[in-house]
Amino acid sequence: MNDTASENFPIRTVSEITGVNAVTLRAWERRYGLIKPSRTPKGHRLYSRHDIQLIQEILQRLAQGMSISQITRALLEQSTTAQIETATSWDQYVRRMINAIDAFDEAALDAAYNDAMSLYPVDIVTARLITPLLNELGIRWQSHTGAIAEEHFFSVYLRNKLGARFHHQNLRNFGPKLIVACLPGEHHEFGILLFALTANNRGFQVILLGADLPVDELNPVVAKTGSHAIVLAGSASMDCEMLYQDIKRLTRQISIPVYVGGDVAISCRRQIARASAVPLADDLAASIDIINTTLRRSS
Repeated sequence: MNDTASENFPIRTVSEITGVNAVTLRAWERRYGLIKPSRTPKGHRLYSRHDIQLIQEILQRLAQGMSISQITRALLEQSTTAQIETATSWDQYVRRMINAIDAFDEAALDAAYNDAMSLYPVDIVTARLITPLLNELGIRWQSHTGAIAEEHFFSVYLRNKLGARFHHQNLRNFGPKLIVACLPGEHHEFGILLFALTANNRGFQVILLGADLPVDELNPVVAKTGSHAIVLAGSASMDCEMLYQDIKRLTRQISIPVYVGGDVAISCRRQIARASAVPLADDLAASIDIINTTLRRSS
């Protein structure tokens, strides 16, 4: 009996396996010819195991800093190309978004973000576009005339954009459940929103509690939701000794792991570990890897 059909997978399954959304998979096929799935009589795409391996290889190369066009050439020529184009490509996205913010042009801002998202997985867009953009905007807004208005304009846009993507993906996930919140006194939510998207992309369910959450509020949430871990985040300006007292009180109340990310995970690393919590890396993907590894050990 021919078993070939069982070796082919629809696009939704491939998206779940690889973490690359269907829109991006179709863009890689149409624009670059990177993947060439077969078709059913009705025209639906079917991917082989070889296609899935190829997608995973593409993801590895993206993580190494290559652009999609470089990967296309590399796969055709079986050789690597210069990395300058990659930096230029992402810098162009950053410049497009800054110019749109400067003009308060939401359509242009949205077009630049959507262009990047159509070609790259969310983890790569976060690391290569959104994080550098936020860093550059932070510098710009320290002395730029009209900075407050620009910051409000972009904050509303990004919160709505990331929030919509987060809620759409979160409802489809059935993996381990994470409670995610900002530490007391932390009012900037972009970091935890970006983390939540990255966690979503790895299959986690996320209960997102937002900014400035008192740690004493977390214990009843754990009890009601059956969550597997808590992830907290804050800035480097936090008082490390006060943080230690808060985290120690929390870890004594609950039996699930507590992770702490953001700049505070670097500035207060020793106090976080002393309070029996786990400081995370400054890279979102690496932080998810830490959580996956420690959860597997504790299960």
